[in-house]
Amino acid sequence: MSAYLHCMSHTPLVGFVDPAPEVLVEVDGMVADARERIARFDPELVILFGPDHYNGFFYDVMPAFCIGMAADAIGDFDTAAGPLDVPKALAEACAQSVLDAGVDTAVSYRMQVDHAFAQPLQLLLGGLRGCPVIPVFINCVAVPLPGFNRARLLGEAIGRWARSLDKRVLFLASGGLSHQPPVPELAKIDARMADRLMGSGRQLPADERQARQDRVIQAARDFVEDQHSLHPLNPTWDRHFIETLEQQRLPDLDALGNDELSTLAGKSTHEVKTWAAAFAALSAFGPYHSEGRYYRPIPEWIAGFAALSARPILTCVSEELS
Repeated sequence: MSAYLHCMSHTPLVGFVDPAPEVLVEVDGMVADARERIARFDPELVILFGPDHYNGFFYDVMPAFCIGMAADAIGDFDTAAGPLDVPKALAEACAQSVLDAGVDTAVSYRMQVDHAFAQPLQLLLGGLRGCPVIPVFINCVAVPLPGFNRARLLGEAIGRWARSLDKRVLFLASGGLSHQPPVPELAKIDARMADRLMGSGRQLPADERQARQDRVIQAARDFVEDQHSLHPLNPTWDRHFIETLEQQRLPDLDALGNDELSTLAGKSTHEVKTWAAAFAALSAFGPYHSEGRYYRPIPEWIAGFAALSARPILTCVSEELS
């Protein structure tokens, strides 16, 4: 029974709108270091907390949380496509344990995920099937949204269940930090786009998916030229959030309302709730020590781009003694 954690921003824009070469080298080095730490940990099970961008979850039924019993990645923005290696019996046990703990979660035997799940699996584990993985969706974009408190309780419940396993468990979180790319909002779109958000976008025609991708790419190019063309990044808030996690003050986030977070750092910043859930899961293993902190605002990727790893303090002590 042991645990490790790595949280990291994702971006669909890598390779399409990139920062200066030296920044790419810096990010690649951060990813390589994280990949090496994870390889040393040698996980037997991955629990991956991630959001969606109206690619797998829609307003026909929009859960706050959903645990996948099986999942397929759609391969958007040239990320990997195909089935994830989801251990069905373990995922079912996880969902039952979470429900028994009083946290409502949906389940899916046909979960569809996008780059938010595929990218960390590619970068950190070599592919979609590099290790058995339980995907945990947190709604971070489709209002009404769960708050930090509910995300924390979800993570704590999953962490207590993971602690009961005789396995090396890796908690991954994908998304954030401050950003607001051009994601459609139900209250502000026409009937055709509303129909897509209601579920017809689940199998989006190739030409529409390409047009959607092109809009995001153009928005990133515009943002590089004018960082008020979208909600500005907020490095001050981003760093404060990272420090809150490092200092193990997760309950402090509960008081931060959804509207306030959107105003502070952008409407897609709610993806940081995947980080909060992952750290809450790790906290079930006791106090932790953080490492591998990285942060840089990267307008080309419309993101306050960050990474942070952590491990239980007891693990650190045992490694020092061995």
